[in-house]
Amino acid sequence: MSRVWDIPVQDSTRVRDVRVAAEAACDRAGLDAHATAVAALVATELGTNLVKHAGGGRVVINLTAPADTLAADVPCVQIVSLDHGPGIDNVAAAMRDGHTTASSSLGAGLGTCRRVSSEFDLHSRPGRGTVAVARITPARSPGGPRPREVRSRTGTRAGGITTSLAHAEHSGDAFSRVRSGRRLTLMLVDGLGHGDKAAEASTAAVEELRRSADLPPTEMLRRLHAALRATRGAAVGVAQLDEEAGRLSFAGVGNIGARLRTDGEWQPLVSHPGIVGAHFPATVPLRESAWTPDSLLVLHSDGLPSRWVPPADPRLGTHDPAVVAAVVLRDAGSAARPLRDDASVAVLAPDPRTDPHDRTP
Repeated sequence: MSRVWDIPVQDSTRVRDVRVAAEAACDRAGLDAHATAVAALVATELGTNLVKHAGGGRVVINLTAPADTLAADVPCVQIVSLDHGPGIDNVAAAMRDGHTTASSSLGAGLGTCRRVSSEFDLHSRPGRGTVAVARITPARSPGGPRPREVRSRTGTRAGGITTSLAHAEHSGDAFSRVRSGRRLTLMLVDGLGHGDKAAEASTAAVEELRRSADLPPTEMLRRLHAALRATRGAAVGVAQLDEEAGRLSFAGVGNIGARLRTDGEWQPLVSHPGIVGAHFPATVPLRESAWTPDSLLVLHSDGLPSRWVPPADPRLGTHDPAVVAAVVLRDAGSAARPLRDDASVAVLAPDPRTDPHDRTP
């Protein structure tokens, strides 16, 4: 099931909870001792930064896949810190290895977090806050390639973030991606309700997706409907990119939100009413759109308000897809108006980097 570690960090006593959660996630993912130590270091540093520089925030830990959609299918622990703090005035300086201004810090700093993580990216704007994403994968074998050096030849990346209502262990939301040759499919599923039963439905959908990678979106939804009949059902959105043709197809059943940015303009991709696994519609419309080098796709569950505003920062799309997803999630709610359900955001985006180690601050 979609295991989530969601830790509010308002004071230094919660930093230890962040570290313990990172270690637990690594154990759940079967990561080795070295990777676990790296995750503990990164989690502690990010948690400390929230207390010292942001006035608090939250750390969300998920078990995911690398952003690169041609990367090896390896266990991956994703650590995301989010805050509504003052932001970072000089990102370049903050990202230098060893840079830190917190007396309680380990002295690692964001630069070291970036260096030791398999993947790391950060987005910050003065007055709006900061989002940092680190992914930890197993240590490489002697002479083998580092995980971050495996990049998609097509440049398509996928990622996201999943949270649970009231910091529950399991979320009824989940996202996953699967590839079949030139076709890349991103799915977001919201199990009916929340809690363990909802998580069972979303888990069944993820498992069936892996067996249906060669199907078009509408047929994939029908296959998912059959697979979810033994569960309480779910809302499901499926986006499939034909990288060779440069075409994106989308079909959804239930209350899954989807928005596509192309040529600087955002457009909604509408799902059809129904419940996959319970009340499947007779026909499911398929929406097709062009996919261009500046395209950005955002899928989300109804844990986000239906009237959320797409991010205005034009450079946000150059960041890791999980950073984009976390910024959308963070800005859709606030401490005064928290999200009141499981919430998940998944993003599909081109990769603007020209070098495997490039990161856009």
